[in-house]
Amino acid sequence: MRAVWYETTGAADAVLRCNVLDDPLPGPGEVRVRIRASGVNPSDVKARSGARGPIPFARVIPHSDGAGEIDIVGAGVDAARLGSRVWLWNAAWKRANGTCAEYVCVPSEQAVPLPPNTSFEAGACLGIPASTACHAVFADGDVSGQTVLVTGGAGAVGHYAIQLARWGGAHVVVTVSGDEKAQIATAAGAHAVVNYRSADTATAILDATGGQRIDRIVEVEFGGNLATSAAVLAPGGVIAAYGSMADPTPQLPFYPLMFSHTTLRMMLVYALTANERANVVTRLSSALEADALQHLIAARFALDETAKAHQAVEAGTLIGNAVIGTD
Repeated sequence: MRAVWYETTGAADAVLRCNVLDDPLPGPGEVRVRIRASGVNPSDVKARSGARGPIPFARVIPHSDGAGEIDIVGAGVDAARLGSRVWLWNAAWKRANGTCAEYVCVPSEQAVPLPPNTSFEAGACLGIPASTACHAVFADGDVSGQTVLVTGGAGAVGHYAIQLARWGGAHVVVTVSGDEKAQIATAAGAHAVVNYRSADTATAILDATGGQRIDRIVEVEFGGNLATSAAVLAPGGVIAAYGSMADPTPQLPFYPLMFSHTTLRMMLVYALTANERANVVTRLSSALEADALQHLIAARFALDETAKAHQAVEAGTLIGNAVIGTD
């Protein structure tokens, strides 16, 4: 099979190789998937660069997200799965071989049926961006009738979070950093959009809700936004945070948050429990089947352009997801 891999961490164009490896075969309980699209996420480029520590295996085929068709099943897996379209989660999480190849073998439960109305490119965005958004929105139950704030609403996760919260019956307020991103957030279903670079963000959020405080925040930058969050969150509100890059060690205003009975939910999509994963899969499957999700593909690359894909994600200028086609 054609595949991309690295044997040491470093710059994308220095360490990523595209060549031929032996086709893998599934073990018991596994399926082999003919990958049609592989999703590139920030965590993938951080692992390859060495930002997440030393290389964990002698050779790593990157990327946890992907989509394709099951072409071989291992012992104990229902043969009826052969030929089915699937999307993958955690393909490269604590594993040497991810989706940046023509084939990958994964445990059967990590290959989720992909509805016929959803493209392989879209399927390659579901394992991390859409699943993170889904857990952030619904980890504590339904959001119908709630007011949900999505920060960074034009990002890969935020874009899905807007749609899922709106689909779930919430009133959705979004923060973005510019007019183009505001248009994307509005098209995704945001009821109100605040440009945090041109306004007193907390005041603008409350103005947008008519003074209604926020029940749940889907948070891309926990530390950097904490003062605003504390100012707008309703008593008993939840901050569901999946990032804090600008301020990774924030000082916590414990007593104001405590007296507001605030819940802080820190999330790592790779580490979802079996029940949490099942809930995410169920919600996403329902949303996909209902045609409730738009998929924001910002850039497409060929397999031998994987280094360029990593560089594009590292640059941080893409609005949406980067996807690699393996055909």
